[in-house]
Amino acid sequence: MQETQTFHNPLYCPSLTKYQRRKTIEVKIGDVPLGGNNPIRVQTMTVSDTMNTSAVVAECIRLIEAGSEYIRITAPSVKEAENLRNIKNELRKLGYNTPLIADIHFTPNAAEIAARIVEKVRINPGNFADRKRFEIIEYTEAEYQAELERIREKFVPLVRICKEYGTAMRIGTNHGSLSDRIMSRYGDNPLGMVESALEFLRIAEDEGFYNIVLSMKSSNPQVMVQAYRLLVQRLQEEGLKPYPLHLGVTEAGDGEDGRIKSAVGIGTLLEDGLGDTIRVSLTEDPEYEIPVAKKLVNRYVEREKLQKPIPELKSYPINPFAYQRRQTREVLNIGAKNVPRVIADFSAVGQIEMNDLKKIGHFYLPATDKWAMNDLGADFLYLGKNAVPFMLPNGLQAIQDYDVWVKHKNEKTYPLCNAKEYLTANEFSDLLNFLLIDVDDTDIYEQLLQYLSKEKNYWVLVLKTANAHALPALRAFVVRLMQHHIHLPVIFWRDYETNDLEQLQIDASTDIGGLLIDGLGDGLMISVPNSQIQEANSLAFGILQATRTRITKTEYISCPSCGRTLFDLQEVTAKIRKRTDHLKGIKIAIMGCIVNGPGEMADADYGYVGSGKGKISLYRGKEIVKRTVAEENALDELINLIKEDGKWIEPVS
Repeated sequence: MQETQTFHNPLYCPSLTKYQRRKTIEVKIGDVPLGGNNPIRVQTMTVSDTMNTSAVVAECIRLIEAGSEYIRITAPSVKEAENLRNIKNELRKLGYNTPLIADIHFTPNAAEIAARIVEKVRINPGNFADRKRFEIIEYTEAEYQAELERIREKFVPLVRICKEYGTAMRIGTNHGSLSDRIMSRYGDNPLGMVESALEFLRIAEDEGFYNIVLSMKSSNPQVMVQAYRLLVQRLQEEGLKPYPLHLGVTEAGDGEDGRIKSAVGIGTLLEDGLGDTIRVSLTEDPEYEIPVAKKLVNRYVEREKLQKPIPELKSYPINPFAYQRRQTREVLNIGAKNVPRVIADFSAVGQIEMNDLKKIGHFYLPATDKWAMNDLGADFLYLGKNAVPFMLPNGLQAIQDYDVWVKHKNEKTYPLCNAKEYLTANEFSDLLNFLLIDVDDTDIYEQLLQYLSKEKNYWVLVLKTANAHALPALRAFVVRLMQHHIHLPVIFWRDYETNDLEQLQIDASTDIGGLLIDGLGDGLMISVPNSQIQEANSLAFGILQATRTRITKTEYISCPSCGRTLFDLQEVTAKIRKRTDHLKGIKIAIMGCIVNGPGEMADADYGYVGSGKGKISLYRGKEIVKRTVAEENALDELINLIKEDGKWIEPVS
């Protein structure tokens, strides 16, 4: 049983209930130190060709003025690494001292040059000393140690240069580019990601070099969160130094999906006090990444002062390093193996009309007098004290406040009770009832828990909090349920007043996303001003998609542009999305160059990867199936590939 698992201190985070930044060593990066007592830093990456000095300098200035505290620049070969000196000199002449970071893949000699010029280098342990062939290799212990010695020989020169020049280093693992050696021994999983970094970290510590930042990036927020948590745990267990963490969801995509994915991954870790610098990777101009990153970070500026006390948790009955959904009883179509449900809040809508349901994916067709539903059709409609003057579509059921429901009971409407009504009333639905619990009201905790432990059927719990530290407050109550062996399903209800859609996406994705990543929820309701009901419904399904708990649409794993990109990523992503966004559940990776594919495509079903100027390679999973396709034909060829696999569905016009 899941409830028998407990994870005692040291945990992967300082506290499960109180916001507290993880204490790390301070890393010197030019004049902008990281970790220690410094604020959470924001950074981004240029998209201009590194050899175009004036373009990179102009872009750096735009990004610095937008608020980026570090600027990363790709250096895929020696010539780009050498040109970093010209870029740095020009910026310094103009009075800009923002630290520069060289992004290195495959080329140790480029890293060694860059480390003498810029303030920090980023290496990927998956491809710094290895070339990926997607082979499973059985190593003897002696053979494996010989591989580590080979890595040491390639890596130590860079470490010694960084020590000599005072250059910082990020050891940045990417889920999609783990070496064959790591995958053969540890697997394509968070453990493999962590071990990939630790191999290099141990070598650096042997050399007495500690000016290091670590990252564990993945395009899957669930994997990314688990990997960072496991990394922190392993650092503690091995007695290694508490290095600062660079947080990011790689290839998050663009628009709403990119912001949701980024907030689910980054926000979940920030909630637990992990993270010292963040980069939001959007397939958009990098200027648009900075405001998103700032909104994420700003949530924690005064968090210690704003949060309300949460009852202490001494153990956690969840494995934070591997997904497992909390065991719950099935109540009608909620809980157990049912997908998490979406409840749309119409309680503040006046007279509800048929057309209003379009906002939540239900469409009335007058010609046939029937209803239709799209993939984002809400499952329940919360009416509050309202009523609906027409018959609801088959795919939608209603919830009313108890005092209204008890007077006007009908078969497609279910009651929402508060704690007092639950404890005193005796007339409820025989199929489904919702109990609203304010998790901040600890006075009623024990009394409710005693009653709920005896409930066998018909009840779903709806949890709310006004705590600024919302995720831990809600999580703590679910842990209490598990400790009392209460298996009733749980819906998370969050209420937001903001009209800033981007802020709404960040807040809801963080507050609820981390709970779903830990398998703690059976549904969600996001309440917003009436003008944003449609956006809230889309957001709810987007959060479920990002947490991989309910797939309702095509997923795009698209990298942000950088100096290596071989085509216009934003334009191509938009074209591919336009032709394929009706293919529910299929994952398509769109990678600008061979560095970000095929490895970086993670678990994509299909890949569209730049392989040369005007040339595209197409992948099925991680297997290349078409090489050097002309860019003008590549999208049609991708669709033909999907058709060959029997996964194509003609779009409805």
